Amino acid sequence: MRKLIVSESLTLDGVYEGLAKTSNETFKFAGWTEPYASQEQNEYVSKNTSGGGVLLLGRLTYEHMRAGWEFATGPVADYMNNVTKYVVSTTLKKSDWKNTHLLTGNVVEAVRKLKNESDQDIAILGSGALVQSLIDHNLIDSYMLLVYPLVLGTGKRFFIDSAQISLKLTDSKAFSSGVLMLNYAPDRK
Repeated sequence: MRKLIVSESLTLDGVYEGLAKTSNETFKFAGWTEPYASQEQNEYVSKNTSGGGVLLLGRLTYEHMRAGWEFATGPVADYMNNVTKYVVSTTLKKSDWKNTHLLTGNVVEAVRKLKNESDQDIAILGSGALVQSLIDHNLIDSYMLLVYPLVLGTGKRFFIDSAQISLKLTDSKAFSSGVLMLNYAPDRK
């Protein structure tokens, strides 16, 4: 069975909104991750989220990723353009980005089916609203959280209105930028 691995960037106060500045981003602090970017961090995250599996994305994250990677070049762009991607959406009618498939209808059942299809892991990049819809159904197997040394005081919070979740730390790494990578697994006793 596939593992469902969430990779999310968060501020110390749990905000995940507006990671990058884009033309359609309206969050006033958009781009808050950019001052902390480092080659060391990018290489580590790429290595640990691109293990040959597939990506599961919410519609907004899919649109941001497509805009940023579809016509880019280089190793990360090659990965993003060639990896199998599943997009959860109630509004998209078709997906034009290479190797992209739409998931519509009952998201929880569709994700359960994906997890049972093969041994390749599924990575969710960003897609906070999608992750929040899966947390309560106990479908997340691992959380790779990049915690930035920043408090915004406003913005969409990652862990909201969820059932209590007990987690156990499985790995951690501090980057020279001050960003911490914290890997957690649900403590399913």
